[in-house]
Amino acid sequence: MTTLLGSKLLTADEYGRLDNDGRLTELVRGRVVEMNRPFTSHGYILINTSFWLAQFVKQKNLGRVVGGDAGVVTQHDPDTVRGPDLAYYSYQRIPAGSLPEGYWPASPELVIEIRSQNDRWKDILQKVAEYLNANVLTVAIIDPSSKHVHVYSADQEAQILTSADLLTFPDILPGFEVVVDSLFE
Repeated sequence: MTTLLGSKLLTADEYGRLDNDGRLTELVRGRVVEMNRPFTSHGYILINTSFWLAQFVKQKNLGRVVGGDAGVVTQHDPDTVRGPDLAYYSYQRIPAGSLPEGYWPASPELVIEIRSQNDRWKDILQKVAEYLNANVLTVAIIDPSSKHVHVYSADQEAQILTSADLLTFPDILPGFEVVVDSLFE
C-alpha cells in the first residue's frame, strides 16, 4: 500500500469528491492509500458470491447487495472509507426507495471480502475489527488459496468453514445457504 496526496487529512466527503484517476484506493484515517488491483480469479469469485447473495436477497425482498468496492465509512475523525468486495444492507438500515446520495449513512449488516494472494492476515484482521466496530454484524473473508471462508461477528468466536460446509448467516439472512465450494466453481 502506498499513501497518496499531501499531509492534509481528508474527510469521507472530500475523499468521495476526488477526481478518479483510475487507481484503486481507500481512505485510511484521513489519508488516501493506494491498493493493488486483484488478480482475475478474485473477480470470478466475487461475481459467483454476489450471484448467490443477490439472488437470495432479491427473491426475499430483504434489502440491497452492493459491490464494486462501494465505500463504507468505518471511522470518523479522522475518517476511514473502506471498499468491501460485497456488502448487504437490509431495508431496516437503508429503506427501500430512492438510493441515498454519497456514502450511505448506515453500515451494512454483512461485509464479504475476498482475500487476494498478497493480503496479509494481520491487515485483514485489522479491517475485520474496523468493520465490526462500525456496527457491521458479520464479516466473511473468502480465502481462495485454502478454499475456506472465515466468518467473524462481534458476539461469537470466529468460524472457519471448509469447502464442504454450508455458508449461512442465520441472524442476518435466515434461510440463506450455499456450499462453500460453490463459491469457487
